[in-house]
Amino acid sequence: MAQVLEFKLPDLGEGLTEAEIVRWLVEVGDVVAIDQPVVEVETAKAMVEVPCPYGGVVTARFGEEGSELPVGAPLLTVAVGATDASSAAPGDDGAAAEEPSGGSGSGSGNVLVGYGTGAPAARRRRIRPERSTASAAPAAVSAPSRPAPVAVAVGEVNGRQGPVAVVSPLVRRLARQHEIDLRGLTGSGPDGLILRADVDSAIRQAGQATEAATRTAAEPVVAEASTAVASPSAAGAAAPATAERIPLRGVRGAVADKLSRSRSEIPDATCWVDADATELMAARAAMNAASGPSGGPKVSVLALLARICTAALARYPELNSTVDTAAREIVRLPGVHLGFAAQTERGLVVPVVRDAHTRNAESIGAEIARLTELARTGKLSPAQLTGGTFTLNNYGVFGVDGSTPIINHPEAAMLGVGRIMPKPWVHHGELAVRQVVQLSLTFDHRVCDGGTAGGFLRYVADCVEQPAVLLRTL
Repeated sequence: MAQVLEFKLPDLGEGLTEAEIVRWLVEVGDVVAIDQPVVEVETAKAMVEVPCPYGGVVTARFGEEGSELPVGAPLLTVAVGATDASSAAPGDDGAAAEEPSGGSGSGSGNVLVGYGTGAPAARRRRIRPERSTASAAPAAVSAPSRPAPVAVAVGEVNGRQGPVAVVSPLVRRLARQHEIDLRGLTGSGPDGLILRADVDSAIRQAGQATEAATRTAAEPVVAEASTAVASPSAAGAAAPATAERIPLRGVRGAVADKLSRSRSEIPDATCWVDADATELMAARAAMNAASGPSGGPKVSVLALLARICTAALARYPELNSTVDTAAREIVRLPGVHLGFAAQTERGLVVPVVRDAHTRNAESIGAEIARLTELARTGKLSPAQLTGGTFTLNNYGVFGVDGSTPIINHPEAAMLGVGRIMPKPWVHHGELAVRQVVQLSLTFDHRVCDGGTAGGFLRYVADCVEQPAVLLRTL
């Protein structure tokens, strides 16, 4: 007899509370193996393929592509031990079984990418029912029974006391912030579960109602003014367009939260300097010329600047730290995990080059190129986007000279690099045209004072102007 197990959206780590379904990898009726990826979701960090910890026949999926699900919401159900269509139907045992804690023969218990039992993935095949059961099987597949969603709030519904079906604490907080009464909402999730989309819809409706009330109150005044100054032909003019509202979620929402937290928690300061990068550009050209036409990948300017940063952090370790606000302690970090800002179609992301202090310019450049390609295709894992200790931001690619970067919380500093372009410069006492770049350092004033920050930035500028300075630390 088949046992129907419910697989819920797992906690994907890094404090994420929800995910958007991008693409289902299985259909109802498919046979799946333990740890086989069943759905591709997008979190605020990255695109993730979620493997199922059970092996069996998929009997139901919850959530359409493009919809958001909170962590802990039902994702799909699997009939474990089914060998044909009739045993795959959840009606055999009357209810979905509770998820095992792991370690049993029915599933691995591992639900994150990169984890699992290592069992070979079974080739997908669809279980097709016999003609005699064609009318009964689909109904059973499409409506598996399962435990009711967790009720985490109680209120009066339709004149009586009853549970309010809300799973996600994010949904409850969002409702409180916008003064939305959850008792008056009808959830669009399974068994009336109230999702974030339901609260967002209520917020939009409340905003439209407020706007309509304001417009109605203002209509007499507008009409009187229009009568005095408008021509008769203006009577048929179209109504003004309403403002567009774009939800802050996904990558854009994660960026907004991190930048807001940085500004609210970190007392930052910025210093900057112009540097003559002519010698650095000449050194890069010489490196790439020495490698020959088939001598491997070219060394990028970003890779050279990254190597300069690791050398500077070795001299000024105060900037490779973080602040433990609860303990009121500065935590000096032993290694440099260098983040670099990368603009993608999904938004701004910061991939991290692990152990950058142990790499040379060529190794750093190769890792930057690899992570950049993953970022462009949306295949960066959460682990590749977290754990940075210092960030390098090359906004010069956008054609701008300078900026005041916002620190990537919880780091202590960020170096910004403007465009390198020909400018008049006094060189050896004479005016000349040189390749000039502006460098900006934003730092957490709690971890050091201006003297340390200035020393760091001056050392970086010296290495840019005279790359031979860097040879002392190699």
